[in-house]
Amino acid sequence: MLTKHLTDVIEGKSVIEQLDVSDLSVGAHQFWFNAGTNGIAQLQLIPVTVFKGQEQGPRIMVTAGIHGDELNGVLTAQELIRSLDHKQLKGTITIVPMINLTGMLNHSRDFFSSDPDSSPANLNRFFPGNPDGDAANRFVDTVWTKLLKPNADFAIDLHTQTRGAVYPLYIFADFTIPESLQMARLMSADCILDDPGDEGVLETTWNRNNIPSITVEVGMGKTTQPELIERSLTGIHNILKSFGNLEGDMTEAASKAIESKSVVSLRATQGGFVLPEVELLDKVEKGEVVAKQYNAFGELIESYVAPESGVVLSYNNDAMREAGALIVRLIM
Repeated sequence: MLTKHLTDVIEGKSVIEQLDVSDLSVGAHQFWFNAGTNGIAQLQLIPVTVFKGQEQGPRIMVTAGIHGDELNGVLTAQELIRSLDHKQLKGTITIVPMINLTGMLNHSRDFFSSDPDSSPANLNRFFPGNPDGDAANRFVDTVWTKLLKPNADFAIDLHTQTRGAVYPLYIFADFTIPESLQMARLMSADCILDDPGDEGVLETTWNRNNIPSITVEVGMGKTTQPELIERSLTGIHNILKSFGNLEGDMTEAASKAIESKSVVSLRATQGGFVLPEVELLDKVEKGEVVAKQYNAFGELIESYVAPESGVVLSYNNDAMREAGALIVRLIM
């Protein structure tokens, strides 16, 4: 496979429809990757940056923006591009800071198609895609087969929590894969969950293709959090130094991450306005009140208690909750 260039040059950057980092020259490269055409025949162009060192080394892939409203991940990927410019490195680092173009333009986590028979789709349940499927499947298949899979030995996928809830710096990693657990521990995260993986998730798809991967949740959706972005950038630098892509000493975490195999989600039993009684990373005991819910008159209608002892991994910051909506998530 070779990098396949189209004739187009947009904003000084070549348009490609296939990437092979092995045939690139040493240095920094930026492209628009064509993931297909939309309903009005316009190219769907994904920005791609590749840094290729003079010496051999691992190929690291960093992705973000699979969910269009998870901007801290996008901002971390962009910050990584700026931080690596002009640095001496080994191997190849490919950064794809935004994948779900339609979701970003709609301020939504979902992918949108112009097909009237298609509903908005969660792209992170469609990997590796299907070249003969609907719009979301075809989009994912093109991105996976022509951009992501051929160019990685290790992968980092950047996300945030969905809007409406507070989240720390949190990692999903399959603990049975030593390199994945190694990467997770280098991220200086608050919490790490042992994640065997779900069908259609990019992290799972990487791992099943023998490319160790982690999913990094950089705090809250649709909220810019510079401190978590900076911590995530430091963690990625740690990974690059550990794998020999970058030189220098790794940065130690301020505190050890909580590592767990179990998370419990407490959800609203009815509609109303929920006010948390806890803060992020608080330790709570079984039976402790973690949130209170009020009706339209401001009257208390429900008190929610911790079903188990644990640490607060997430809580709602959008007070209006319907039945089934997340209130508090505990990591055990």
